[in-house]
Amino acid sequence: MLGLKQPTGKLAWLILAGVTPIVAQTNWAVQKTLPVGGAGGWDYVTVDAAKHRLYVTRTTHTMVLDSQSGAVIADISGQKISHGVAIVPEAGRGFITDGGSGTIVIFDLNTNTVLGTLAAQPDADGIIYDKGSHLVLAVSGDGGVLMTFKPDIDPVHGKIDAPIPLGGSPEYLAADGAGKVYINLEDKDEVAVVDLQARKVMARWPVAPGGQPVGLALAPSGPELYIGCRKPQKMIVMSTDDGRVLASLPIGAGVDATKVDGEQAFASCRDGSLVIVNRTGANLYEVAQVVKTPQGARTMAVDTETHTIYLPTAELLPPEKPGARAQAKPGTFMIVIVERKP
Repeated sequence: MLGLKQPTGKLAWLILAGVTPIVAQTNWAVQKTLPVGGAGGWDYVTVDAAKHRLYVTRTTHTMVLDSQSGAVIADISGQKISHGVAIVPEAGRGFITDGGSGTIVIFDLNTNTVLGTLAAQPDADGIIYDKGSHLVLAVSGDGGVLMTFKPDIDPVHGKIDAPIPLGGSPEYLAADGAGKVYINLEDKDEVAVVDLQARKVMARWPVAPGGQPVGLALAPSGPELYIGCRKPQKMIVMSTDDGRVLASLPIGAGVDATKVDGEQAFASCRDGSLVIVNRTGANLYEVAQVVKTPQGARTMAVDTETHTIYLPTAELLPPEKPGARAQAKPGTFMIVIVERKP
C-alpha cells in the first residue's frame, strides 16, 4: 500500500467486512446512544459545536437535536428528499438541500423557522459553507454542477449564481478557504478541483486505486484530502498540491462520510464499521482502529473541540429479499456517539 507505515511488535487483527486492518491503538469507542425516534430515513448530519446542536436530514423533514441529550429542539418540515445542512452562524441562517424538489431551504438558526426557498438544480445534495469566500456551496448530482450563493441572499426572491459545470456527478465537497473547492465525481472516479474566482474546473485527479468516491474531507493541518471510496473499498489520501495519491487504506462496505480531526481521519461505513486512520509522518498513514458501530451508521459529524463523533442510524429489519437494502424499524432512529476513552 502506498505510504502505509508497517507497525512492529505484537499485532491485533480485526476482521470486519472482509478487510483486516492493523489495530495500532484502541482509544475510540461507542460511549452512548441517544434514542430519537421519528419517521423517515437519514442522510448527512451537521454539528453546531457552539450551541450543542445537531441538524439531521430525515427525508421529508430536518430535525434539530440537542447534541448532549438527543432531545428534539425543532423539526423543519416540507422537504421531499433532504440531503444536507450548512449553517452560517454569523448570518444567523441555515440551508437545507432538498434533492427531491431541486431547492435549497433557508431557515433561521435561532427560531428554526423557514425564511424561504431557493430554486436550485435537481438532486441538490452535499452542501457546505466556505468562510474564506463567504459563499454557500452545494452540488447537484443529476445536474452535474456546483452551485454558489451568498448566505445573506434574499430568501424569497434571490437567485443562486450561474452554476459551474463539473463534467460528472458530484457527491460531496470541501473548500480550502483560499478559492479552491474539491469535489468528488462519483461516476468519473475522480476529484474535480474548482477555481471559485475563475468559476471553472482547473484540474481533474483520478482516485485510483479507489473508485466510486463519495466521502471527502480536507485536512486543516496538511495539504491532503481524505476520500472515502465504495468500489473498491478504500480510503484514498491525496495531495492537494498535485493530486498525487499518498496512501490507499482498507475500509468497510458502504462508506458515505469522511471526516478529519487533527492528525486522524474517519470513514463511517454502512456495514457497522468506523475506520480510523492516523497520519504518522510525512506521507505516512495507517489504519489505527476500527470501531464497531450499529449497521447503517454510514454518515457522521465530528465536533473537533470535544473530539466527539455523531453517527445517525436505526435498528434495521432483515432485507425482504437477498440483495435488497435493509429497512429501518419504525421509531428506532438514534444518534450513536463515539468518543475517545478517558
